[in-house]
Order: sequence, then structure tokens, then C-alpha cells
Amino acid sequence: MQKWNENEVEEVKKLNEIKYDFVTNVKPAYQVQKGISRSVIEEMSREKKEPDWMRNIRLKALEIFLSKPVPTWGPDLSELNFDEITYYIKPEDRKANNWEDVPKEIKDTFDKLGVPEMEKKYLAGSVAQLQSEGVYSRLKKQWEDKGVIFMDMDSALQKYPDIVREHFGKVVPPSDNKFAALNTAAWSGGSFLYIPRGVSLDLPVQAYFRMNGALEGQFERTMIIAEPGASVHYIEGCTAPTYSQYSLHAAIVEVYVKEGSKVRYTSVQNWSDNIINGPTKRAWVEKNGRMEWVQGSLGSKITMTYPSSILRGEYASTSNLNVALGIGPVWKDNGAKVIHAAPNTSSKVVAKSISGKGGMSVYRGQLRINPGAYNSKASVQCDALILDDISKSNTYPHNEILEESASFSHEASVGKISEEQVDYLMSRGIREEDARSLIVLGFLDDVLKEIPLEYSIEFNKLVKLEMNKYGAVG
Repeated sequence: MQKWNENEVEEVKKLNEIKYDFVTNVKPAYQVQKGISRSVIEEMSREKKEPDWMRNIRLKALEIFLSKPVPTWGPDLSELNFDEITYYIKPEDRKANNWEDVPKEIKDTFDKLGVPEMEKKYLAGSVAQLQSEGVYSRLKKQWEDKGVIFMDMDSALQKYPDIVREHFGKVVPPSDNKFAALNTAAWSGGSFLYIPRGVSLDLPVQAYFRMNGALEGQFERTMIIAEPGASVHYIEGCTAPTYSQYSLHAAIVEVYVKEGSKVRYTSVQNWSDNIINGPTKRAWVEKNGRMEWVQGSLGSKITMTYPSSILRGEYASTSNLNVALGIGPVWKDNGAKVIHAAPNTSSKVVAKSISGKGGMSVYRGQLRINPGAYNSKASVQCDALILDDISKSNTYPHNEILEESASFSHEASVGKISEEQVDYLMSRGIREEDARSLIVLGFLDDVLKEIPLEYSIEFNKLVKLEMNKYGAVG
């Protein structure tokens, strides 16, 4: 079988190292000691000058975290030692609203990642976070004038405490799971997006989260509130440099899709291979509201993520489109959860996974149509592509249809790259490795076409990079 061209492989590795796999040499303005305890949480809260009610939420969540066991139903998490992680690292004492005011070392980091350039070309606003706190946020004036709020979560707590308090922890309570309890206790940074009634942003907003060290925790908190009739597209980007020791990422995303509003949440995560990634993402969707999740999961050592929608109002709807690449010694535990809790609601889940070079890809999902959710419709499609004989793909659907008038379909497929397809493309003058890459990208097309063009081009490159890294299609 023809091998990848060595010069091409080296070029793509060099591109990855330049753009993603580098360390920002910045001395933290402040950081807590390793390990999690009541004193560490109180110290964080004091440093952030938080109100008493937030500190009390943190301390109650810490008790829940300490009482819950580490999950054992999925990937092996025995490597996790919560006492050796640093939970709060503040990179800077000030936050900027102009890229020129960001300290040079930090600005150079986001310049390499292309974030300022993306903001100029495609975005209504952006938030950038390094380690535990936001270092930059900006929203174009035309949207500020319409009442849109977009900033880092810590700043929102100071400026809009009543809105934050009303919504914080309602969609994802700390009792939900161990990582949710950990985030609620140790959260820092993240983004806050509020769209007033009837306002539709015609450009997306973006939050970019960058980790920077080993044995480091990043626990950002994102809150999106779309008032009735509003609409927005929120894009999340995540990267980290590679270390021999692991780091932990455990975010929470809470989305409020109010009556007749629409939110699309696109996440492109390109974590390094030492990251353990366990976010909790969930939306409440009210009458005639629509929630769309689009997720591309690349890199990481372990990922456990299941974006969820609770359809609470009549004619609420959701879609969940998910791509997961388990290439190399990694475990991708991805999926979706949907609860139909009102009549005439609808949902669609499309999950695509690729396993290669010993990787494990898992679809783990829950679909429930409650009694009384009359005439609701739901479909789940799980497709897996396995690239060799040593990789695995498992599917664990949990479907509960408790309403007789509802309709539900579930499809699942597992396959390998067809040699007939490869031969056909090669007969048209396409090299074997390029033919295999085209087949892989074609397999992912259902999801990739939902990512905005300027991001999908980059995502295609990342997919090829991930495939090249272990010679998975060569």
C-alpha cells in the first residue's frame, strides 16, 4: 500500500506545531496551590471579588464533588488525580477590549491561532481566554446598541449579577455529575451571551479557549440567553499544547432558548493528546424555539461529551450533529441527549465517528419522549467508520418512547473504506492517500456542511492532520 509522502507529512506536522502546539511563555499574575479544597475555593472567590451567594454556591458544589465517585461506566479515568491539578491560573491582571492592549506574549498566542483575523473578517464579537480567565472581549457597536451583551463570564458576574444569579446552575445543577460539580465549585472564565427580544445577529460570535500547561485545569462556564424571537450563532474553539502529563478540561454550557428563538452552538475542539475532556452542555428549549448543536471533536486523550436539549415547549425542536475522530491511543465517548417534554416537538441526532490506529469511538446517547408529548418526532443516526483491524467502535443508545402517538427511528451502521471506491478514484488520477482522505471527508459530509465555510475549510485541514498523525489512511 502506498505510503504518505514524507515531505507532506512533515509539512502538516510543522503547520500543527506552529499554529496549535506551542506554549505561551507568560508568568501568571496569580495562581492557587495544587489540589482542591475549601480553602482553595475560598481563595479563588476572594481573588475574584465575588458576591457571597456565588461563594456559597461554590462551597456547596465542592461538597457534592467530593461525595461523588469518578465515573467508571466509560473510559478509564484512573489516571486522574484531583490533588495534583492546579485549578486557577490567572494570566493577567487586566482584561482588554482591543487586541493592541493585550500583552504581547498573549496577543502573539492568539495571532498564531488566527483569532484576531477571524474577528475582523467573520464575527460580530469575540471572547478569548488563556488558562483560567478571559483576557479579551469585544462586541461590535451595532450589536451593543441593540442591547446584546457578550463578555467573559467573570465580568458578567460583576456587571450583571442579577441575570447571572437568575440563570446560574438551573440548566446544569452541580448534582448532575461529578465533573459538573467540579466546574460549579472551581469555574473560572467562560463567556456570557445575552440577546434581547427580537434581535437576530447576522454574524456569529466566537469564544476561544486556550490551555497552556500540564496538570492544569480549565473550567470555563458559558451561559447563553436568547430572549423570545432572538437568534444567534455561537462558535467555540479550543486548543492546547502537548505535554507528557495530562490536563483536565471540564466546562459547563447552559443555554436558554426562549419562545420562538434560535441558537446554534458550533464547537471545534482540537485538543492535544494529553487532555482529558469532560464538559457538560445542555439547553432548555421553550415553545417554538430551536436549538442546534454542531460538534467536531479532534485530538484529546479522552473525551466524554453529550450535548443535550430538553424540549419544554410545544413545537420546540433540536438537532445534534456530531463528528468524533478516535485516531491513535485515544477514547472518544461522544453522543447526544434529548428529552421531549411537550407535544409536537421534534429532534434529529446524526453522529459520525472514525476509529483508526487502535482508537476507540463510542456513541452514547439518550432519547426520551415523555407521556403526553403528543405527535412528537425523533430520529437517531449513528454511523461509524473503522480504518483497520485493531480499532473499535461501540454504540450504546438508550431510547425511551413513552408516548403512543410519537414517531421514532434509529439507524446505525459500521463500515470500512471500500477498496472499490479507492480504485475508482485512483482510476481518475487521484493518489491513493488522497482518495482515502476524500472518502473519509465524504463520510463526514453530513456534519461538515453545517459548519460555516470559513471554519469548515480549517476543519477539513484538521481532519487530514489527525489522519496523517498516525498514518491512519496511508
